[in-house]
Amino acid sequence: MIHYTVMPLEVVMEGIEEMEANQVEIVVNGVTMQVQPLNSNQATIVRLISGNPQDYLNPQYTPGRIIEFQPVF
Repeated sequence: MIHYTVMPLEVVMEGIEEMEANQVEIVVNGVTMQVQPLNSNQATIVRLISGNPQDYLNPQYTPGRIIEFQPVF
């Protein structure tokens, strides 16, 4: 990712470690995504990690949407 900005890098990246600390990658219906868990079986979609462009057009996988999943231990 490339950022074009006049702001110092330290300001742009401030707090990034805390933001990603409690995010995990899961696979739902064959789509890999990064989510932030809410409880034991619900999470909020943060971003998709997919090579299929159709996954990004699917409204079920919109970032910010709450999904249900079964954790695998």
